[in-house]
This record gives sequence, C-alpha cells and structure tokens, in this order.
Amino acid sequence: MLGKPVAHSLSPVLHGAAFAALGLTGWTYERIETSAEELPGLVGRLGPEWAGFSVTMPGKRAALDHADEVTPRAAAVGAANTLVRTERGWLADCTDVEGVTGALRAAGGYEPSPADTAVVLGGGGTAAAAVVGLAALGVRQVRLVVRDPARAGETLDAAKRAALDVDVLRWAETDFAALGSAAVLVNTVPPDAVAAHVAELAAVEHVLDVIYHPWPTPLAEAVAARGGRLATGLDMLLHQAFGQAEHFTGRPAPRAAMRDALRAATGDLLPLPID
Repeated sequence: MLGKPVAHSLSPVLHGAAFAALGLTGWTYERIETSAEELPGLVGRLGPEWAGFSVTMPGKRAALDHADEVTPRAAAVGAANTLVRTERGWLADCTDVEGVTGALRAAGGYEPSPADTAVVLGGGGTAAAAVVGLAALGVRQVRLVVRDPARAGETLDAAKRAALDVDVLRWAETDFAALGSAAVLVNTVPPDAVAAHVAELAAVEHVLDVIYHPWPTPLAEAVAARGGRLATGLDMLLHQAFGQAEHFTGRPAPRAAMRDALRAATGDLLPLPID
C-alpha cells in the first residue's frame, strides 16, 4: 500500500486474508508511506519480487502517469488505485469503480434502470470514481452537488469521459428535497456537511455513504430509520479489494475469506454482504 498517511489502512487485513486463503504463504502485503512525488522513484527501483501495489491518496494520479498501460476505467476516472507488474511493464487500474458498483449492488440492493437519475455529493477523487461506477451500472444522468463548481473539474472530466449527462448544482442553491426522487445517491463528503439535509437525502431508495468512521453517520441513521438500503465505505473498500487481489495473484479473489477478515478487524460493525 502506497500513500501518505497509510498507517490506518485496512488493506493489509484484506490482502493478508486473500494470500492465506489462496495458500500463498510466501506473500506479504506492507504499508509504505509514500508521497505522490516519491512514488515513481520508489516503484521504479523495486525488483521483480514486487507483484503490485495498492495506491491511495495522494498518489493515485502519479500511479496513472507512471504506468506503461492503463485500463479504460482508470483512464475514465483519471486516477489509479492499483499498479500491477506485467510482461509489458506496469498496468494501472482503478478498482475503486468496482468498489462503487459492488457496494451498491450487494449492500445497496441497487438494480439499475437506464431511466435512473443518480445524485453524487462532492467533487473530489472519490466522486470521480463514483460517476464512472454509476456509468458502468448503466446510469446515464447524474446530478453533481458541489460547494464550488469551479473546483469539481476532476469529477466533471471523469463524467464526460464516461459519457454521462451531468447537471452541476451549487450546494448553497440546491433544493435537497427535490433530490429525494433520485434512484441512487452517493455521498462523498464528510458527515457534518450533510447533517442538515439527511432527512431529505434519506428519501433516496439506494444510498452509498463512503464514510465509515465514525459510525454511524447521521445519513446512515436516517436511512436506517426509513428502512432504506445502505452501502458504506467499508462495502466499497471490500469490493475494490477483490479486483486488486485478482490482479496481484492472477487467481479469483477468495471473497468470503476477505469479507470475514474485514468484519473481524472492524468488530462486526457492518454485515458486508457479497454477491
């Protein structure tokens, strides 16, 4: 795991469980504090025994730029959370997209329709992965709610590359009650930012709140009170790790073993359903 900071990362739990379940006793997964500027040099000088890397902030753009090959979804997002060694060099992927789609399907109970409209709150890197994930599910229309549209370029570019029809709404001018008619909501902003609007937002049938600490968030509580379907950041973390494990090992991810390890590491905080 490359990033800064990474001491809090749960990825070693997931990938350690995957290696153990697959019988890869000689494999290890480590956290390495690495800035975006340091990432190319670090990756470039490591030997062939390194199969790949998970990449978190602030290095996701640097990982994409350093790669010899880029998957279509990483190109669409404009960032990579995975580098894997191949015969042709380093391949960059963004399994965060799989995290969004898997979490919404398995935990959020979302079965998309082409007529659906989605709402995404926030315009940062997670929002960019969210819009590409929604496009992968078949959604064609997204309302992007941001504080400052001028600072949402990363997400808007990702939405355009994913051929989405995007309506950008300024947070201070948004009628949050009107968003309740959307089919799906992805929240990428901190809990305090949405606290005043949780009653309206919880009306959306399928919700992904990417925050999982502290838990529960006000939005999660409101969705639960309504009896709605909720996916979380832990669900997203789990589902994005499946694709990474398959990249690293070349074998199907042991999904149940990875899920069970994450549940144990988080005190059974959430059920973390898998397909």
